[in-house]
Amino acid sequence: MRVPLSWLREYVDLPATETGRDVQAKLISAGLEVETVEQLGADLKGPLVVGQVLTIEELEGFKKPIRFCTVDVGQANGTGEPQEIVCGARNFSVGDKVVVVLPGAVLPGGFAIAARKTYGKVSHGMICSADELGMGDDGSHGIIVLPPEHEVGTDAIELLQLVDEVLDIAVTPDRGYCLSLRGVAREAAIAYGRPLLDPALLDVPAPNAFGHPVQISDPFGCDRFTARTVTGLDPEARSPIWLKRRLQKAGMRPISLAVDITNYVMLELGQPLHAYDRGRVQGAIGVRRAERGEKLTTLDGVARTLSTEDLVITDERGPIGLAGVMGGAHTEIDDTEGTTTEVVIEAAHFDPVAIARTARRHRMSSEASRRFERGVDPQAASAAAQRTVDLLVLLAGGTADAGVTEVVAPSAPRTITIPADHPDKVAGVTYGRETVVRRLQQIGCDVYGQDELIVTVPSWRPDLTDPNDLAEEVIRLEGYENLPSTLPRPLPGHGLTDRQRLHSRVGRALAGAGYVEALNYPFIGEAALDQLGLEADDPRRTVVSLVNPLSDEEPSLRTTLLPGLLGALRRNDGRGSHDLALFETGLVFRPTGQEEIPARLPADRRPTDEELAALDTALPHQPRRVAVVLAGAREQAGWWGKGRPTDWADAIEAARLVAREAGTKLTVRADQHAPWHPGRCAALYAEVDGVQTLVGHAGELHPRVVKAMHLPERTCAMEVDLDLIQEAGDGIVRAPRISSFPVATQDVALVVDKPVPAAEVEAALREGAGELLEAIRLFDVYENAEQLGEGRKSLAYALRFRAPDRTLTVDEASAARDAAVALAAERTGAVLRG
Repeated sequence: MRVPLSWLREYVDLPATETGRDVQAKLISAGLEVETVEQLGADLKGPLVVGQVLTIEELEGFKKPIRFCTVDVGQANGTGEPQEIVCGARNFSVGDKVVVVLPGAVLPGGFAIAARKTYGKVSHGMICSADELGMGDDGSHGIIVLPPEHEVGTDAIELLQLVDEVLDIAVTPDRGYCLSLRGVAREAAIAYGRPLLDPALLDVPAPNAFGHPVQISDPFGCDRFTARTVTGLDPEARSPIWLKRRLQKAGMRPISLAVDITNYVMLELGQPLHAYDRGRVQGAIGVRRAERGEKLTTLDGVARTLSTEDLVITDERGPIGLAGVMGGAHTEIDDTEGTTTEVVIEAAHFDPVAIARTARRHRMSSEASRRFERGVDPQAASAAAQRTVDLLVLLAGGTADAGVTEVVAPSAPRTITIPADHPDKVAGVTYGRETVVRRLQQIGCDVYGQDELIVTVPSWRPDLTDPNDLAEEVIRLEGYENLPSTLPRPLPGHGLTDRQRLHSRVGRALAGAGYVEALNYPFIGEAALDQLGLEADDPRRTVVSLVNPLSDEEPSLRTTLLPGLLGALRRNDGRGSHDLALFETGLVFRPTGQEEIPARLPADRRPTDEELAALDTALPHQPRRVAVVLAGAREQAGWWGKGRPTDWADAIEAARLVAREAGTKLTVRADQHAPWHPGRCAALYAEVDGVQTLVGHAGELHPRVVKAMHLPERTCAMEVDLDLIQEAGDGIVRAPRISSFPVATQDVALVVDKPVPAAEVEAALREGAGELLEAIRLFDVYENAEQLGEGRKSLAYALRFRAPDRTLTVDEASAARDAAVALAAERTGAVLRG
């Protein structure tokens, strides 16, 4: 909702010194999301005046039409002589009143105006269009042609209301009343402690039997319908400048006088309206559900097939509009023909759920449907209709018909019983009964009672339904910033979040697997990124630089955990510890480029919510990661047998160990990614929201990286995104069920092409074997061109089958194995060896 400050001041007597920023701060404190304050005309400088075109000379010999004009600007140019101006527009004639900017002026965007020679003539200024003045789309698509009553030389800046401040408010679904100047003014009046000049307080004539006939067939879908008629309209009447400008500032395009007035009243009071050409409406206006197969061409020219759940406006021919969403093309006021002299004004209240479903069903959200979805004040319908009638009479020379139609379904005001100290208990602050009553009365409630309050909710607040809603109103108006900071008291066993529990489980699991935690400073330098062999366009080279780093060699925040861990491994190796397995969990810092430079916070007060929010927007993306590095022997040699050196498979197994703690499985694929060896690098994927998502890499480091960082030979590493793994996981790791029945083991050796990943073969075997498969293990990889053929390899798997309720027969185990082999053959081209 865009709210011009000049318009808001008509309903609330704001202090003259208050700027849009000041009002923004007040409304934010009251709980409204005022996103921006737009400064209209902030860099505009006159002279900008009304002029009258005296002569027009068509210049020949140019690629486009050019006109040399003389314009009377009165004494604005200091001489009283006609102003000579070159102009390319053609939508004005001799005698028209136009907007002229003279030399010395500055237009929006810093465009300075000076006399200059162009097309063989000297142009002393410009004849302006709406876009050049920053007015937006006014529908004219050319030079602004003013009504003839404006005097030559009049200041056009004030006439066109070019200087203003506009508050852009993101209205949440529970604050539908703030989709109007009336609602925002109510909040501003409370914030400033000033009285509200309610625009809905109008003298409205009582309904009678002489108005346009209305028939409501669905009183639940439409519980109020007001119809008023205005006759004798001047079909040539156009919207005045002040009306157009207010619509433009509020983000709407002027269309025609009748439509502009209904939009203006909607913005003012929050009540959507519709104006019908009375000559095109046949018979009574009705409201009902659409019948199966009915069609309606809406104002946007689209023929729509209606649903039986759609609420429609009808006459005796059928549907003439989608209730609360958009009118029909057959009854619209056609401003181009200038034939409409009588209009019927509709101001109704529709069921929010029905309107929301219709708007989504037909994919045609409108200004009206946005308001009905969030709740419109049903008591404002009559006042909105009266306001529309008054403006039509005033601006179009019409006559208000004496007939007033008002169909109202009986309803009672909503009341809520609330203990007087309930807001105190919710907030942990003692407000007292007087404060609670005063705040509830400020929002429009009627309050009775002492210890137990009986609150009658105002008609414009359908979101207030229970005591907690009322407590929230008291708390927000008293100021969220006044709530004390209290440390939470977690119940026993509830002190850690799921994120913290996973962090602890991962650390314990890695430590149990023989890894030692190594905590490092989160700083890196360009040299470390060079040693890792990262390309110039690698995202990990985009870093957050510190203004006052601890070391000039490491002036930035890390984008990967590996430099710190590898540095720790190098230091320990240099001091005699050669068999190493280290891990670290922590945040990395990935700037997106959208961060803003925050303002310096004050030291004499608590930062405001806006200032704290600005700090958050300045922070880079900070994913949580876990990394391991390994070197030397993974298994020591001794009397029990030979040892085993660390290799790339250990790094991948560390990633699988982390994933198991989150209750997820990883898919491993060959990849090439710095700083890993191109032939010994694995990309790790997990299923996040149904999509296979890259979560990290593992494998053996590139020899050049090992040499550059002075690491032990064949050093391996793994790094994964712990947040993504948590998203992919089930959250709760369940203990496996152990069957009391014996296991049946079947071995298979499959011959496949060398490029086929073993993980793909294993996945096919696992899926093909079905529910009887308990475990699968790759225990041998064999390559021999003479026996297997060129470019082929043999993969030997051990398959363990077990049933939870019986001992498997040989035939059952063999059938499951054959099914697994068949699926592997189908997907990977595998054949049984031998």
